[in-house]
Amino acid sequence: MKKPLLSLMNINKYYGDFQALKDISFDIYQGEFLTLLGPSGCGKTTLLRCIAGLEEINSGDILLNGQSIKDLAPNKRNINTVFQNYALFPHLNVYDNIAYGPRVKKSMTEEQLKIEVQRVLELVQMIDYEKRMPDQLSGGQRQRIAIARALINQPAILLLDEPLGALDLKLRKHMQTELSQLQKKTGTTFVYVTHDQDEALNMSDRIIVIDQGVIQQLGSPREIYNNPKNLFVTEFIGDRNILEVEVLETGTDATKVKLGQNELTVTNSVESDKIQAGGLGILAVHKDKMQVSCDPQPNSIKAEVVSVHYAGSQIRIDVQVADLSLTVVEYRTACPCKEGDQVYLTWIDGGAILLPLEGQVNQEERGLA
Repeated sequence: MKKPLLSLMNINKYYGDFQALKDISFDIYQGEFLTLLGPSGCGKTTLLRCIAGLEEINSGDILLNGQSIKDLAPNKRNINTVFQNYALFPHLNVYDNIAYGPRVKKSMTEEQLKIEVQRVLELVQMIDYEKRMPDQLSGGQRQRIAIARALINQPAILLLDEPLGALDLKLRKHMQTELSQLQKKTGTTFVYVTHDQDEALNMSDRIIVIDQGVIQQLGSPREIYNNPKNLFVTEFIGDRNILEVEVLETGTDATKVKLGQNELTVTNSVESDKIQAGGLGILAVHKDKMQVSCDPQPNSIKAEVVSVHYAGSQIRIDVQVADLSLTVVEYRTACPCKEGDQVYLTWIDGGAILLPLEGQVNQEERGLA
């Protein structure tokens, strides 16, 4: 069995009476790109700082290659951090910024430094920039130099705290590709913090979704996108219609539900075993995996068109089902509908999941049976 490079074991972190991290446990493996994903204030940056040694944990342990590092100073952990503001020394040129760490540690001779600085500059595609000052670099270039400065120390793990947050959208997309390729090329383990689901899905081997200091789900991008384990992950990842439905019948492979006047059969998800007949459930359907038909279809939802918007390659169709509003995103439609038309909604295989309504009781418990 593969041994973890870093293990977090029951990490708890408090700021006064406020608990920022709640019993966090997971493993990180050599050479993977792991992303901590969640909304602002969820605890992801606090967790990153605990790994780096910039914050003390109140309980639990952090093991690097099986050895506890929770009491070690940041510079003793063989872990480097790239911050959102890059933290380059403004009075040092590119060469001296990159050489700073090894010089302080006295880990290399000046001859070795020349070789290593050139090596990491080549990795980040910044050869011939050694004499430039930080204020002579673009945002993307400063980010690359910050990464080069971290990589020259050959850390076991590189922590990246929203390093693309200050870049414009076009450059951010470009740097996502570059960072992903750089991580694969170097084989360095990356732990990446972001609130941007597209970044996480595009770059990561695994994603940890965090909310209110608790791990909500850990898995591959495909697992988290297609099989969210709870309502928070369902709403945070992807663009779905979230609909409360009445559960009519449960089965091994599928569940029958009622939405408005429509009875539907929904393929069971990993959490469907928690759903009881007579209770309520959450039907979550990807907007771009739905289809609009002008004629009745098997297992379809009858709806009325509210509006149709053409946005470049997308057609966004807003519809009403009973008192619920839904949006369908199509790239070409077989039903050229308009406001007021009656249409029928279906979805492709894997387009919908059924989740338990958190905190619900069934009808018998509510006295409604």
